[in-house]
Amino acid sequence: MNQQEVINTIALTRVKYYNVAGMMELYRRCGSATAVMEHRNDIREVVPNASLKLVEAFKDLGEAMHRAEIEFEYDMAHGIIPLCMNDERYPQRMKECDDAPLILFFRGTADLNQAKIISIVGTRHCTVYGQDLIRRFVSELRLLCPKVLIVSGLAYGVDICAHHYALQNGYETVGVLAHGLDYLYPPRHKPTADEMVKNGGLLTEFLTYTNADKINFVRRNRIIAGVSDACILVESAAHGGGMITMKLARDYNRDAFAFPGAIGAQYSEGCNHLIRDQIAALITNAHDFVKAMRWENDALLQQAQQQGIERQLFPVLTADEQKVVDTLSRTNDLQINMLSVKSNIPISQLTALLFSLEMKGVIKPLPGGIYHLIK
Repeated sequence: MNQQEVINTIALTRVKYYNVAGMMELYRRCGSATAVMEHRNDIREVVPNASLKLVEAFKDLGEAMHRAEIEFEYDMAHGIIPLCMNDERYPQRMKECDDAPLILFFRGTADLNQAKIISIVGTRHCTVYGQDLIRRFVSELRLLCPKVLIVSGLAYGVDICAHHYALQNGYETVGVLAHGLDYLYPPRHKPTADEMVKNGGLLTEFLTYTNADKINFVRRNRIIAGVSDACILVESAAHGGGMITMKLARDYNRDAFAFPGAIGAQYSEGCNHLIRDQIAALITNAHDFVKAMRWENDALLQQAQQQGIERQLFPVLTADEQKVVDTLSRTNDLQINMLSVKSNIPISQLTALLFSLEMKGVIKPLPGGIYHLIK
């Protein structure tokens, strides 16, 4: 951890004229918060069309730097990990989003860049039907995909149920907060949050001493959507935070799913509308979800390994399998469509080859339909 880079990054979030997308453009052009600070007196040399307000805001950073130093000291004293965007521990999926936070604050043990991450969201007024959906979905998913990080917002209703059943089934789970890590809202969820810190974690973009204001919940929803491969809506009225998160997920090109509910049921209206408008795919159980995400091969591989089929040290490859390996050797981490083009193998044939190579421990799938050659 580069202490000065962390402090400079925090200070950038305290610049009086702060716009997430605008500051992100400035950060990416300079490459680091420290580089931005070095150009604070000539911002327009970096961003020629920078507004006068932004230029003026950089002329006096004394208060911002002081607040950043206080925040850094607090974080170090309380086990909070500041994750700057150029930190390899920063959620790489989030970096793809134009309005990604320059810095995140994390307390916990989870890898925020593991292979499979899903978000489960919905109403604060979760019904017995919704609770049962979450319980069955998480328990089924645990059997099909043992290694998944489950993300939600630690709010009442669907959120806390998702965290609770994740922990109950041995999953790590991360709560994204709408305030700083110096306290917890709602307070009654503290026992669950304490367990999550040991088996997942708490994540926020907000500095300490930041209250859980209404607008902050909207901002935190983009992180719930952005850090995940897929977002699942369990129950929601026609309008609400869950619906906002689902829209953000689609804007970020994340996979979106919803459980259907009874016609006319208040807290199924949002789910049914998303399914009707083809914004979210309908699922009724974990099997539907795993199949839609093309994670079923992972489940089959897990089953095979449990039956004693281990990775071969020097696997014997067919000619076509070798062609796939050679292609990935030249350009690793290819989506299946591009891999088909580069290897000149039809997708219908390539799918079976990829599964065979997974079984032999030669490749592994990554989020987004990407395949990685294990070297």
